Amino acid sequence: MAAADESSWPADVVEVAKVIDAWGVKGWFRVHPYAADAQAVFTSRRWYLQGPDNRPRPKDAPALPRLLHVTEVKEHGDGIVACAPEVADRSAAEALKGARIFVSRASFPTVGDGEYYWIDLIGLSVVNRDGESLGTVTDLIDTGPHSVLRLGYPSVDDKGAPVEGERLIPFVAAYIDSVQLDQKRIVADWGLDY
Repeated sequence: MAAADESSWPADVVEVAKVIDAWGVKGWFRVHPYAADAQAVFTSRRWYLQGPDNRPRPKDAPALPRLLHVTEVKEHGDGIVACAPEVADRSAAEALKGARIFVSRASFPTVGDGEYYWIDLIGLSVVNRDGESLGTVTDLIDTGPHSVLRLGYPSVDDKGAPVEGERLIPFVAAYIDSVQLDQKRIVADWGLDY
């Protein structure tokens, strides 16, 4: 039996960062994480790469590796730098510029009780205490003091045409009764007419 292609992507990959530029002369590169708390970038040692916006690379550009076996990631100044054996020198690091970095969701660190990764909340259905559907989490908004759930739900416009409505619910204990990841739902103290 042939070994599985090591560079094939796991089903649970999540985009977590992008390569900004080369750093130094020994193949290190600067990384811009999408989350303020970039623990997934620091803990995962297998980074899957895709070109910027999945556009084809210029013909004279070196091939973009599909997988990096990251050996070191560290904070440097106000950013993050990393290295991998697949990136041998500055030229190879420069060729990564703009690459999108994905990691397996399974490699994320475990969160504490009552804490959630946003990626785990997106797609959950939200119901109120009466069991009425409020919608599905489509996104979250970081307002600084707390996050806000952005829900989409079926609605109609002024002419009766179907549209997706939007509902915003603060993701705080005062309004969120429970998050049931195993049941893929959130129970909120929120009315349909709010």
